[in-house]
Amino acid sequence: MELVYSEVRRRQETAEQSDRELALSARSGDMLSFEALVVRKTPAVVSVARRIVADPEDARDVAQMVFLRVWEQLDRYDATYSFNTWLYRIATNLSIDFLRSSRSRERAHGATLYLVRQREEATGGETSRAAEDGDMARVFREASERLTGKQKAAFVLREMEDKDTDEIAKILGCGESTVRNHLFNARRILRKEIEKICPGFLRARRGATEKA
Repeated sequence: MELVYSEVRRRQETAEQSDRELALSARSGDMLSFEALVVRKTPAVVSVARRIVADPEDARDVAQMVFLRVWEQLDRYDATYSFNTWLYRIATNLSIDFLRSSRSRERAHGATLYLVRQREEATGGETSRAAEDGDMARVFREASERLTGKQKAAFVLREMEDKDTDEIAKILGCGESTVRNHLFNARRILRKEIEKICPGFLRARRGATEKA
């Protein structure tokens, strides 16, 4: 009975530790600490993966690969930096790798539509408004083929995960100017594809917004 109580208490104490503390303990071989990290971080990892790969089942597969990679590379984690940034970098890179794989390419075609619809809930931007028309689905499927993995990841991290440019740069392993370039190009591609299908649509929406 005492052993059971001790185990429960140990788990409670572990759950109260910070991400950094758990990571350092896990690095020393403490499986309870690693388990606590997995439980705590799985929702966030699945969320960012789903927004990049655009499929819930694939996102869960990616999440499993992420935590396997985390376990394998815990000795490389620099505790002077945020554990979240390190984790997001692994999750983002593996999601991009998944997108590049041949078996996931067809599923990735609908990712941009999903992302833009999500963005609409937060900002009601002109590109996302266009997605309200069912005919726009094809536009965004085509556009997603033209977005690189880095562009899509930058878009997700900025517009969906609300990360600032500095943190996105750390996650993607590039400069802030490169992040801004990825975001600019992603939005430009979406707008260009909308204009091809519905000439003048965005200008009309801007005009309606200004009158309102």
